[in-house]
Amino acid sequence: MAKKDRTGNRKKRGQHIKERIPEMGYYLVVTDTEATERCYFNGLHDNLPESMKSKLVIKVVETNTKNLIEKCKEMMAYDAQYRIPWIVFDRDKVPNFDQIIKDAEKADIQVGWSNPCFEIWMFGYSENVPAIQESKTCCKKFGELYKKKTGQKYSKSDKDMYQKLIKFGDEEKALTQAKQKYQQSKRNGNTIPSQMCPCTTVHELVEEISLKSKRGS
Repeated sequence: MAKKDRTGNRKKRGQHIKERIPEMGYYLVVTDTEATERCYFNGLHDNLPESMKSKLVIKVVETNTKNLIEKCKEMMAYDAQYRIPWIVFDRDKVPNFDQIIKDAEKADIQVGWSNPCFEIWMFGYSENVPAIQESKTCCKKFGELYKKKTGQKYSKSDKDMYQKLIKFGDEEKALTQAKQKYQQSKRNGNTIPSQMCPCTTVHELVEEISLKSKRGS
């Protein structure tokens, strides 16, 4: 039975959905990590101007790598008309990395991938992105940089991760470096994500949110 509104009239089907649609978008970010991306994107949202926090929503959902696309589709089944779907994941040792990206794009799901890992994106906040090919080495080197800049040990589950990145680094620099690395890889003839290293497309999502925030605040 349909619920009544404050005037006593029955609400039309879907009316309750329209009332809570964020003006600047509802970003659904599905990732395959236990903490890193969740802490980063939650921090990004927390850092938005107060006037924007209810206008631009970022919901992070975690699942395993093989279910990224299906989980995204499942979450999109609810209020699909205004959710903006993304999957965010690393090359690391994922054997079907390129295929997941292709399948997501076919399903109209945008992809923020990193090769070799998410830390290659975060490197850009404070230092030139290094030519690292292996995920374990990348995390170790980023941990050393993080300790040098913040005086604290790097933790993938640090809820203040984003705040520290923008305090001790420069997001515009990170965006610029990510774009340059991506274009450089393409100029070198590498257009397959698994062959584009070090490289990331996370900057596309971060920049889109940043631009919307600036326009709406």
